[in-house]
Amino acid sequence: MSGDELSRRGLIGGAALLTLAGAAGAQTVAGEEVVPLWPGRIPGAPGKTIPRKIEERSKTAGFTDRWVTGVDVPALVVKRPARPNGAAVVLVPGGGYGFLAYDNEGIEQARWLNALGVTCFILLYRLPGEGWSERRLVPLQDAQRAMRVIRSRAGSFGVDATRIAVIGFSAGGHLAGSLATRHGERVYAPVDAADTLSARPDLAGLIYPVISMDAAITHKGSRDNLLGATPPSEEVAAASVEKRVTAETPPVFLVHAGDDGAVPIANSLTMYAALLAAKRPAEMHVFDEGGHGFGVRLAKTVPTAAWPTLFAAYAARKGVFPG
Repeated sequence: MSGDELSRRGLIGGAALLTLAGAAGAQTVAGEEVVPLWPGRIPGAPGKTIPRKIEERSKTAGFTDRWVTGVDVPALVVKRPARPNGAAVVLVPGGGYGFLAYDNEGIEQARWLNALGVTCFILLYRLPGEGWSERRLVPLQDAQRAMRVIRSRAGSFGVDATRIAVIGFSAGGHLAGSLATRHGERVYAPVDAADTLSARPDLAGLIYPVISMDAAITHKGSRDNLLGATPPSEEVAAASVEKRVTAETPPVFLVHAGDDGAVPIANSLTMYAALLAAKRPAEMHVFDEGGHGFGVRLAKTVPTAAWPTLFAAYAARKGVFPG
């Protein structure tokens, strides 16, 4: 795909249209800095156009809640703080692998992290059910590539290549957890020098995450979108994050609410147990209220609203955020 073709493809529609001006670098459009992940043909590209769709879910005036589908050009949306401190976070929105909750689990997360001096990269990853080949690997391909692209351009982004965390929400938590446990797995053919770099995040925050593909506790929509309706047992096992924890898994921070009616809390409990068994550093916070998809929108009187402060403290103890 040529640079001219890329420039005509919108990443996010509506009030903040994002477009790509070329695969070689970042481009600021309508206040957004966008970095495409792949310099040429995207792995597993379907032989058809994937239409971009933006659905505004908010019913409140002045409050934006966009759901994105049709991610034909995966990319990073860069959100730079006024006073960067060198730390970086890749934000991975959820949506059951069927859409991306761009505002709730991207834009709003970048806002509080930017206030702490953290540079943020919202990951617009491909949705596996939109015609890509090797659907089960498509999101992980984009996540690995994102980490490598950030490290390869760390100087221009003003970040420390050894202080890059990932925070994922719901199905985005599954992807962030997959990145934390499968960063060394070859899931695509290298395309340039960036692919010689590590894809391992220095810290992983998993917020009300989908972890297991086990039918007893998984989020069925996420599993079906990622693996298909009747996946073979080996693919179920391979995509179950708790089964992939190794000595190379970075520190993990987990948050879940006991009243989550979408993704059972057993997912986080299972992951925490696996991390302890592997003697990997981990911290888990369980709250009785919060439900699912709360992001940073909870009232301060709800205990779960404390999770960003708890995460920042953990990241500081692990040397990713300044102490």
